[in-house]
Amino acid sequence: MKNRLNLINLYDLYGELLTEKQQNYFEDYYFSNLSLSEIAENMDISRNAVYKQIKDAEANLLYYENHLHLLDRNMKIKKLIVNLETKIKNQIEKLL
Repeated sequence: MKNRLNLINLYDLYGELLTEKQQNYFEDYYFSNLSLSEIAENMDISRNAVYKQIKDAEANLLYYENHLHLLDRNMKIKKLIVNLETKIKNQIEKLL
């Protein structure tokens, strides 16, 4: 489940860098929860071709993150913001 969520987060950041086919298959599989067989039937291609496109898309998303680190940076920034908000809230409570 964690890996699935991670891939969806990576797709949000890097999805536009995938081919149109990879985007379509990824969205059908991860967002519409279609099986490989259902996607293959809808696209009139083999199940193996769908599997390969999705695996290629996943590999590309991981490649982009390994080189650009956008998701990692976003997580660090969010953590800093939460910590800062907590500190500010504590300071305000002390003043009151």
